[in-house]
Amino acid sequence: MHRYSKWLSLFSLLLCFITSTAQQVKEPRIDEKWIKEVEPFRIAGNFYFVGTQDLGCYLITTPNGHVLINTGVASSFQTITKNISKLGFKPTDVKILLCSQAHYDHLGAMAAIKKMSGAKLYIEEHDAQVVRDGGTSDYDMSMYGKMFEPIEPDGLLHDGSVVSIGGMNITVLHHPGHTKGSCSFSFTVHDSAKSYKVLIANMPTVIVECKLHEVKTYPNITDDYKKTFKSLKKQKFDLWFAAHNSQCHINEKHLLGGTYNPEAFRDDKGFRKEVADLEIAFMKQL
Repeated sequence: MHRYSKWLSLFSLLLCFITSTAQQVKEPRIDEKWIKEVEPFRIAGNFYFVGTQDLGCYLITTPNGHVLINTGVASSFQTITKNISKLGFKPTDVKILLCSQAHYDHLGAMAAIKKMSGAKLYIEEHDAQVVRDGGTSDYDMSMYGKMFEPIEPDGLLHDGSVVSIGGMNITVLHHPGHTKGSCSFSFTVHDSAKSYKVLIANMPTVIVECKLHEVKTYPNITDDYKKTFKSLKKQKFDLWFAAHNSQCHINEKHLLGGTYNPEAFRDDKGFRKEVADLEIAFMKQL
Protein backbone atom coordinates (compact mmCIF):
# COMPACT_ATOMS: atom_id res chain seq x y z
CA MET A 1 0.00 0.00 0.00
CA HIS A 2 2.90 2.31 0.89
CA ARG A 3 4.63 1.61 -2.45
CA TYR A 4 1.38 2.24 -4.34
CA SER A 5 0.92 5.59 -2.56
CA LYS A 6 4.50 6.55 -3.38
CA TRP A 7 4.05 5.87 -7.09
CA LEU A 8 0.69 7.63 -7.10
CA SER A 9 2.31 10.72 -5.61
CA LEU A 10 5.10 10.64 -8.19
CA PHE A 11 2.55 10.27 -10.99
CA SER A 12 0.54 13.22 -9.65
CA LEU A 13 3.66 15.41 -9.55
CA LEU A 14 4.54 14.39 -13.10
CA LEU A 15 1.01 15.12 -14.27
CA CYS A 16 1.12 18.56 -12.65
CA PHE A 17 4.47 19.27 -14.34
CA ILE A 18 3.15 18.20 -17.76
CA THR A 19 0.00 20.24 -17.29
CA SER A 20 1.85 23.37 -16.21
CA THR A 21 4.31 23.01 -19.09
CA ALA A 22 1.50 22.57 -21.62
CA GLN A 23 -0.18 25.68 -20.28
CA GLN A 24 2.99 27.78 -20.20
CA VAL A 25 2.53 31.35 -21.37
CA LYS A 26 4.50 32.20 -24.49
CA GLU A 27 4.39 35.49 -26.36
CA PRO A 28 4.56 34.87 -30.14
CA ARG A 29 7.05 37.66 -30.80
CA ILE A 30 8.48 40.77 -29.18
CA ASP A 31 9.28 43.88 -31.18
CA GLU A 32 12.33 45.72 -29.83
CA LYS A 33 10.38 48.99 -29.83
CA TRP A 34 7.73 47.39 -27.62
CA ILE A 35 10.17 46.98 -24.73
CA LYS A 36 12.58 49.90 -25.23
CA GLU A 37 12.31 52.20 -22.24
CA VAL A 38 11.55 55.90 -22.59
CA GLU A 39 11.11 58.54 -19.92
CA PRO A 40 7.55 58.93 -18.60
CA PHE A 41 6.01 62.39 -18.78
CA ARG A 42 2.98 64.49 -17.96
CA ILE A 43 0.73 64.95 -21.01
CA ALA A 44 -1.99 67.25 -19.68
CA GLY A 45 -3.44 67.84 -16.25
CA ASN A 46 -3.60 64.55 -14.36
CA PHE A 47 -2.91 62.48 -17.50
CA TYR A 48 0.51 60.85 -17.98
CA PHE A 49 2.43 58.62 -20.37
CA VAL A 50 4.11 55.62 -18.67
CA GLY A 51 4.67 53.25 -21.61
CA THR A 52 7.56 52.16 -23.82
CA GLN A 53 8.81 53.44 -27.15
CA ASP A 54 5.94 51.97 -29.16
CA LEU A 55 3.34 50.78 -26.65
CA GLY A 56 0.91 53.36 -25.32
CA CYS A 57 0.37 52.92 -21.58
CA TYR A 58 -1.39 55.78 -19.82
CA LEU A 59 -1.90 56.81 -16.20
CA ILE A 60 -4.79 58.96 -14.98
CA THR A 61 -4.30 60.09 -11.39
CA THR A 62 -6.99 61.01 -8.86
CA PRO A 63 -7.13 61.59 -5.07
CA ASN A 64 -9.02 58.29 -4.74
CA GLY A 65 -6.56 56.15 -6.69
CA HIS A 66 -5.30 55.91 -10.24
CA VAL A 67 -6.34 54.39 -13.56
CA LEU A 68 -3.83 52.52 -15.73
CA ILE A 69 -4.74 51.97 -19.38
CA ASN A 70 -2.69 49.17 -21.02
CA THR A 71 0.46 47.54 -19.63
CA GLY A 72 2.54 46.41 -22.60
CA VAL A 73 4.08 42.92 -22.76
CA ALA A 74 4.74 40.76 -19.71
CA SER A 75 8.34 41.92 -19.28
CA SER A 76 7.17 45.55 -19.11
CA PHE A 77 5.93 45.08 -15.55
CA GLN A 78 9.13 46.58 -14.14
CA THR A 79 9.17 49.38 -16.71
CA ILE A 80 5.58 50.46 -16.09
CA THR A 81 5.82 50.38 -12.30
CA LYS A 82 9.17 52.19 -12.39
CA ASN A 83 7.73 54.88 -14.69
CA ILE A 84 4.78 55.43 -12.35
CA SER A 85 7.21 55.84 -9.44
CA LYS A 86 9.41 58.25 -11.43
CA LEU A 87 6.41 60.54 -11.82
CA GLY A 88 5.98 60.64 -8.05
CA PHE A 89 3.08 58.19 -7.75
CA LYS A 90 2.79 54.79 -6.10
CA PRO A 91 2.08 51.78 -8.34
CA THR A 92 0.12 50.31 -5.42
CA ASP A 93 -2.30 53.26 -5.69
CA VAL A 94 -3.53 52.04 -9.09
CA LYS A 95 -7.16 51.09 -8.45
CA ILE A 96 -8.57 50.54 -11.95
CA LEU A 97 -7.07 48.70 -14.94
CA LEU A 98 -8.39 49.18 -18.49
CA CYS A 99 -7.24 47.82 -21.82
CA SER A 100 -7.64 48.94 -25.44
CA GLN A 101 -7.61 45.40 -26.81
CA ALA A 102 -7.07 41.85 -25.56
CA HIS A 103 -3.67 41.24 -27.16
CA TYR A 104 -0.53 40.25 -25.28
CA ASP A 105 1.31 43.44 -26.32
CA HIS A 106 -1.26 45.54 -24.43
CA LEU A 107 -2.14 43.43 -21.38
CA GLY A 108 0.87 41.13 -21.02
CA ALA A 109 1.76 42.59 -17.62
CA MET A 110 -1.85 43.12 -16.54
CA ALA A 111 -2.07 40.07 -14.25
CA ALA A 112 1.16 41.00 -12.45
CA ILE A 113 0.14 44.64 -11.95
CA LYS A 114 -3.32 43.56 -10.79
CA LYS A 115 -1.77 41.19 -8.26
CA MET A 116 0.71 43.83 -7.06
CA SER A 117 -1.81 46.66 -6.69
CA GLY A 118 -5.08 44.84 -5.99
CA ALA A 119 -6.67 46.97 -8.74
CA LYS A 120 -9.93 46.04 -10.44
CA LEU A 121 -9.76 45.05 -14.11
CA TYR A 122 -12.62 46.10 -16.38
CA ILE A 123 -12.77 44.62 -19.90
CA GLU A 124 -15.13 45.22 -22.82
CA GLU A 125 -17.50 42.25 -22.75
CA HIS A 126 -16.59 40.93 -26.21
CA ASP A 127 -12.93 40.50 -25.15
CA ALA A 128 -13.74 38.96 -21.76
CA GLN A 129 -13.34 35.30 -22.78
CA VAL A 130 -9.99 35.94 -24.46
CA VAL A 131 -8.78 37.63 -21.26
CA ARG A 132 -10.00 34.68 -19.20
CA ASP A 133 -8.18 32.07 -21.30
CA GLY A 134 -4.96 33.94 -21.98
CA GLY A 135 -5.63 34.39 -25.68
CA THR A 136 -6.40 30.78 -26.61
CA SER A 137 -9.80 31.79 -28.04
CA ASP A 138 -8.48 34.77 -30.02
CA TYR A 139 -10.01 34.70 -33.51
CA ASP A 140 -6.69 35.34 -35.24
CA MET A 141 -3.92 34.10 -32.94
CA SER A 142 -5.38 31.09 -31.15
CA MET A 143 -2.79 28.83 -32.83
CA TYR A 144 -0.15 30.31 -30.51
CA GLY A 145 -1.89 29.02 -27.40
CA LYS A 146 -1.70 30.95 -24.15
CA MET A 147 -0.02 34.29 -24.86
CA PHE A 148 -0.54 36.04 -21.51
CA GLU A 149 -1.50 35.09 -17.98
CA PRO A 150 -5.30 34.56 -17.82
CA ILE A 151 -7.29 36.97 -15.68
CA GLU A 152 -10.88 36.95 -14.48
CA PRO A 153 -12.25 40.46 -15.12
CA ASP A 154 -13.80 42.24 -12.16
CA GLY A 155 -16.40 43.84 -14.41
CA LEU A 156 -17.54 43.96 -18.02
CA LEU A 157 -17.89 47.09 -20.14
CA HIS A 158 -19.86 47.89 -23.26
CA ASP A 159 -20.24 50.79 -25.65
CA GLY A 160 -21.14 53.86 -23.61
CA SER A 161 -20.03 52.49 -20.24
CA VAL A 162 -18.56 55.11 -17.90
CA VAL A 163 -15.76 54.22 -15.49
CA SER A 164 -15.63 56.72 -12.62
CA ILE A 165 -13.10 57.36 -9.86
CA GLY A 166 -12.02 60.46 -7.94
CA GLY A 167 -13.97 62.89 -10.10
CA MET A 168 -12.78 61.35 -13.39
CA ASN A 169 -15.33 59.89 -15.80
CA ILE A 170 -13.93 57.72 -18.60
CA THR A 171 -16.34 56.81 -21.40
CA VAL A 172 -15.85 53.53 -23.23
CA LEU A 173 -16.32 53.47 -27.02
CA HIS A 174 -16.64 49.97 -28.43
CA HIS A 175 -14.52 49.97 -31.60
CA PRO A 176 -14.29 46.29 -32.63
CA GLY A 177 -12.50 44.65 -35.53
CA HIS A 178 -8.88 44.43 -34.44
CA THR A 179 -10.28 42.34 -31.60
CA LYS A 180 -13.94 41.67 -30.86
CA GLY A 181 -13.81 43.91 -27.80
CA SER A 182 -11.41 46.61 -28.94
CA CYS A 183 -12.35 49.95 -27.43
CA SER A 184 -11.34 53.58 -27.26
CA PHE A 185 -11.54 55.82 -24.20
CA SER A 186 -12.76 59.41 -23.98
CA PHE A 187 -12.39 61.72 -20.98
CA THR A 188 -11.58 65.30 -19.98
CA VAL A 189 -8.58 66.48 -17.96
CA HIS A 190 -7.78 69.94 -16.56
CA ASP A 191 -4.75 71.98 -15.68
CA SER A 192 -4.54 75.53 -14.31
CA ALA A 193 -4.99 77.01 -17.79
CA LYS A 194 -7.69 75.01 -19.53
CA SER A 195 -9.51 71.71 -20.04
CA TYR A 196 -8.70 69.10 -22.68
CA LYS A 197 -10.93 66.41 -24.11
CA VAL A 198 -8.76 63.34 -24.64
CA LEU A 199 -9.32 60.39 -26.97
CA ILE A 200 -7.24 57.24 -26.62
CA ALA A 201 -8.21 55.68 -29.94
CA ASN A 202 -8.06 52.00 -30.72
CA MET A 203 -6.99 52.28 -34.35
CA PRO A 204 -8.66 49.50 -36.46
CA THR A 205 -5.68 47.81 -38.08
CA VAL A 206 -6.65 44.72 -40.10
CA ILE A 207 -4.45 41.88 -38.87
CA VAL A 208 -5.70 38.87 -40.86
CA GLU A 209 -4.01 38.10 -44.19
CA CYS A 210 -7.04 36.42 -45.77
CA LYS A 211 -10.18 38.10 -47.10
CA LEU A 212 -12.37 39.18 -44.22
CA HIS A 213 -15.35 37.03 -45.26
CA GLU A 214 -13.07 33.99 -44.83
CA VAL A 215 -12.63 34.57 -41.08
CA LYS A 216 -15.00 31.85 -39.85
CA THR A 217 -14.37 32.45 -36.14
CA TYR A 218 -15.48 36.08 -36.45
CA PRO A 219 -18.40 36.10 -38.90
CA ASN A 220 -19.38 39.75 -38.32
CA ILE A 221 -15.83 41.12 -38.58
CA THR A 222 -16.57 43.18 -41.70
CA ASP A 223 -19.60 44.88 -40.16
CA ASP A 224 -17.63 45.57 -36.98
CA TYR A 225 -14.83 47.28 -38.88
CA LYS A 226 -17.36 49.41 -40.78
CA LYS A 227 -19.02 50.40 -37.52
CA THR A 228 -15.67 51.36 -36.00
CA PHE A 229 -14.56 53.52 -38.93
CA LYS A 230 -17.93 55.28 -38.92
CA SER A 231 -17.65 56.01 -35.19
CA LEU A 232 -14.03 57.15 -35.28
CA LYS A 233 -14.71 59.64 -38.05
CA LYS A 234 -17.36 61.27 -35.84
CA GLN A 235 -15.14 61.70 -32.79
CA LYS A 236 -14.40 65.19 -31.49
CA PHE A 237 -11.45 65.80 -29.17
CA ASP A 238 -8.59 68.14 -28.31
CA LEU A 239 -5.79 65.62 -27.88
CA TRP A 240 -5.55 62.07 -29.23
CA PHE A 241 -3.42 59.03 -28.51
CA ALA A 242 -3.31 55.37 -29.49
CA ALA A 243 -2.37 51.92 -28.22
CA HIS A 244 0.71 52.05 -30.49
CA ASN A 245 2.78 55.21 -30.32
CA SER A 246 3.80 54.82 -33.97
CA GLN A 247 0.17 55.57 -34.89
CA CYS A 248 -0.06 58.87 -33.01
CA HIS A 249 3.67 59.80 -32.89
CA ILE A 250 3.52 60.65 -29.22
CA ASN A 251 7.30 60.54 -28.69
CA GLU A 252 8.03 62.94 -31.53
CA LYS A 253 5.31 65.35 -30.38
CA HIS A 254 6.64 65.27 -26.82
CA LEU A 255 10.20 66.08 -27.93
CA LEU A 256 8.98 68.99 -30.04
CA GLY A 257 6.63 70.26 -27.35
CA GLY A 258 9.13 70.38 -24.52
CA THR A 259 8.75 69.58 -20.83
CA TYR A 260 5.01 70.25 -20.53
CA ASN A 261 3.00 71.35 -23.52
CA PRO A 262 -0.43 69.74 -24.02
CA GLU A 263 -0.87 71.69 -27.25
CA ALA A 264 1.85 69.53 -28.85
CA PHE A 265 -0.67 66.67 -28.93
CA ARG A 266 -3.42 68.64 -30.64
CA ASP A 267 -3.43 66.88 -34.01
CA ASP A 268 -6.86 66.45 -35.58
CA LYS A 269 -5.37 66.30 -39.09
CA GLY A 270 -3.02 63.48 -38.14
CA PHE A 271 -5.89 61.52 -36.61
CA ARG A 272 -8.09 61.88 -39.71
CA LYS A 273 -5.24 60.80 -41.98
CA GLU A 274 -4.44 57.73 -39.86
CA VAL A 275 -8.09 56.64 -39.85
CA ALA A 276 -8.39 57.26 -43.61
CA ASP A 277 -5.25 55.22 -44.36
CA LEU A 278 -6.51 52.33 -42.24
CA GLU A 279 -9.90 52.43 -43.97
CA ILE A 280 -8.19 52.20 -47.36
CA ALA A 281 -6.28 49.13 -46.14
CA PHE A 282 -9.56 47.68 -44.86
CA MET A 283 -11.30 48.17 -48.21
CA LYS A 284 -8.45 46.41 -50.00
CA GLN A 285 -8.83 43.48 -47.60
CA LEU A 286 -12.47 43.15 -48.65
